[in-house]
Amino acid sequence: MSSFIERLNTAIKEKRSFVCVGLDPRLNRIPDQIKEEVVAKYGKTKEAVGRIFFEFNRGIIDVVADYVPAVKPQIAFYEQYGYQGIKAYEETIEYAKKRGLLVIGDAKRNDIGSTAKAYADGHLGEVDFWQESEVGYGADALTVNGYLGSDGIDPFVEACKQYGKGVFVLVRTSNPSAGELQDLKVDDEKIYKVMSRLVNNWGEEIKDKNGFSAVGAVVGATYPEEARELRKMMKNAYFLVPGYGAQGAGAKEVVPSFRDDGYGAIVNSARGIIFAYQRDPWKDRFSAAEYQKASQAAVKYMREDINTALAEAGKLPW
Repeated sequence: MSSFIERLNTAIKEKRSFVCVGLDPRLNRIPDQIKEEVVAKYGKTKEAVGRIFFEFNRGIIDVVADYVPAVKPQIAFYEQYGYQGIKAYEETIEYAKKRGLLVIGDAKRNDIGSTAKAYADGHLGEVDFWQESEVGYGADALTVNGYLGSDGIDPFVEACKQYGKGVFVLVRTSNPSAGELQDLKVDDEKIYKVMSRLVNNWGEEIKDKNGFSAVGAVVGATYPEEARELRKMMKNAYFLVPGYGAQGAGAKEVVPSFRDDGYGAIVNSARGIIFAYQRDPWKDRFSAAEYQKASQAAVKYMREDINTALAEAGKLPW
């Protein structure tokens, strides 16, 4: 069984792309033609919302699948609508995998003991019932919060070992207030650096043939200097890099997250791609009815933007 990182690196090479598309649907931003068709059948209900989310996601997946190795649905946008939203989340994962994409579940789960194991089994592994077991959500990787320490991460690491999956631990996040906690010092070392050392420890025994660990790190593109430091500290960790596009970072800001060999990072963009038809420069070129064309144009631009920046830095691996 190949590991998540091996599958990710293979997909990156095949598509020559380090782009991950965030599938974060917002009802008020989805084109009217999708909503009207679903509401005509299901009414203005939460069931309709779930159907709308899946239909929208399917449209995005269809046009980006040839240009990206992975997608990242953020579970909060789905679970706010109850089981109907969760159904759309599950169906989105299933459809993305059918289209040959890897799926990073963005759930930032965090707990200890049997509760952490339940999260790990549900999101990355299999769930038991009576004498049977089935795959849970079926994601290939999951974002996790390490701030409860090792007993909150160990069950996820075990799931990675057993099922060939991956996790991305929050280390240096992209939000403006990240420093309120992450910049605090312990023995004159900032908390995010302490967390990076834990990431190294947690992933030490679960590496692929190229030395990459199944335990990766979330490192925001909005903090490029910190990313440069963390890249040196976490040589074997894959970085999931949010912050490109709508959050203000550009291609040059993501370059420090990559290793010198050009691997080691996957860069996420959600709003800038899935709602490209509402954003510059695409909104003047595409209508709401052409949201798929806008998203495809945006993802192709992002792929080339990052590849160009890596080439200029001498890091493009092909």
